Amino acid sequence: MTTNIPLLSLKAQHERLAPELRQAVVRVVDSGIFILGPEVKQFEAEFAAALRACGIGGSAGAGRTDFLTTGAPHAVGVSNGTDALRVALEAVGVGPGDEVLVPSFTFIATATAVSALGASPVFVDIDPVTMTMNPAAAAAAAGPKTKAMVPVHLFGYPADMDELLALAAEKDLRVVEDCAQAHLTTYKGRTVGTIGDAGAFSFYPSKNMGAAGDAGAVTVSDPELAEAVRQLRNCGRETGGPAYRHVRVGQNCRLDELQAAVLRVKLKYLPEWTAKRRAVALRYSQNLQGLPVFLPDPGRSGTNHTFHLFVIRCDRRDELARHLTEKGIGNGVYYPIPVHRQPAYMEVRIRPTALPHTEEACRTALALPMFPELELGAVDAVCQAIKDFFKHP
Repeated sequence: MTTNIPLLSLKAQHERLAPELRQAVVRVVDSGIFILGPEVKQFEAEFAAALRACGIGGSAGAGRTDFLTTGAPHAVGVSNGTDALRVALEAVGVGPGDEVLVPSFTFIATATAVSALGASPVFVDIDPVTMTMNPAAAAAAAGPKTKAMVPVHLFGYPADMDELLALAAEKDLRVVEDCAQAHLTTYKGRTVGTIGDAGAFSFYPSKNMGAAGDAGAVTVSDPELAEAVRQLRNCGRETGGPAYRHVRVGQNCRLDELQAAVLRVKLKYLPEWTAKRRAVALRYSQNLQGLPVFLPDPGRSGTNHTFHLFVIRCDRRDELARHLTEKGIGNGVYYPIPVHRQPAYMEVRIRPTALPHTEEACRTALALPMFPELELGAVDAVCQAIKDFFKHP
């Protein structure tokens, strides 16, 4: 018997929100203001407040020791998550000739944001359990040209920020958190995106909170750094300054009013959706215990996974994926090719065994259906299909 359980579906969410979304869009159209208007300003304030409310808003930039100080992050809306990374890196001083530590088990934008600034990504292996940047590997990869690091909070699970911040302090590195998949994720009581020098968020439609197109945000606690980000996203213009006075070489990567209005609607529901994702993940974990698969750690003691994806690991990954597809169950491989093996980065020379945990994750990781509206009965059906698979070696 086959079923139809998608890997991701936004239909139910958008049907529920349709009246509010239409009202928000009409409000913008009627206002006649489409760029850097009240919707962007309000979304920036509301998103920063949501991060503060989620954790204690800790502020801990490179070289700092006040890691548990309550911070008040600024959020600056930008055009997409890739631009969020690029602008954040530029704002903290990354430029031509610099090196930046990045994991290779991530979406390629983590690396291309570095390359776009004329800097070089240095690929670092992951922790075999969390699949986030391995602090020991990062320490080994840091060199005299290393300017910054980009820990990725992968699939909604936070990187080991205490160890990485300690390394940053020792090596005088800036820290830009890649939070594209980690909306409201917390690390030891601190919300990701408020821990390093800056955080970069994506609101691509499939993310835990998605726009009606591309959108992103940069979060920082330092007001001077926030102003630098605002200038860089808006052609180098000083906030509140003359329209045609440009104080730095910037870009046009602004968040538009329509996307901000949509995000303001969705932000109200993000805590509810996050709780539902965790309930789905708990059901998966309960049902899949005892099977020959590695399950994601939900976190503990203030460290909380937000499950952008529910990713298991299995030595028979490709066979299992085919089995689920035949049963009408959506699944996905994130990521089949590590960034250091992508054709775009063939010039980066690396020994084949240099990133063993990355290679292993690319071979074994499989994402199961995950979205807030996924019924627990559907989760049970997915788990039963997986159990059936392992009954037949």
